[in-house]
Amino acid sequence: MKIYTKTGDKGTTSLIGGTRLSKAHVRIEAYGTVDELNSYIGLLGDQEVNEKRRNLLKEIQDRLFTIGSHLASEPEKSKRILPDLIEDDIFLLENEMDVIDSQVSPLRAFILPGGHQSISFGHLARTVCRRAERAVIHLQESEEVEDIVVQYLNRLSDYLFMLCRIMAHELAIAEITWKPRVDK
Repeated sequence: MKIYTKTGDKGTTSLIGGTRLSKAHVRIEAYGTVDELNSYIGLLGDQEVNEKRRNLLKEIQDRLFTIGSHLASEPEKSKRILPDLIEDDIFLLENEMDVIDSQVSPLRAFILPGGHQSISFGHLARTVCRRAERAVIHLQESEEVEDIVVQYLNRLSDYLFMLCRIMAHELAIAEITWKPRVDK
């Protein structure tokens, strides 16, 4: 099977169901950003500090593929049965955040991204997750998107922030706190 089809050479792509859309369409932007996020989650899973979290990060990648399949399909035309995103997927992220929260010091200031390459990768993933969330909300304003997709992305960005915090803790890296300049 060839990877190239040449069907997108004029700036369009097909949804699952057959409808062709501009590659600049809000739907394509939404699932493209979810795909970008998935790549960053893979990068996080490759970090040595996340060795014990690799299975969780792979599960998150699987959920992102689920989200992507929903965003890339036309509910009224797709005959395929798509995997589901369920409340337990959100509870898993919440439980993981609760565990991390019990292991890190209380948050007393805004945290700036950085301090270690792995932490910086985590913050990149977090910000791409927020962009994916915004793209999905934008799509939801004009087309049907299940609320659980937005909820999952919202919770995932929170988890990624907490993941950065636990990575800093485990790497013995001081978090960089924001100290706003005060003009005198």
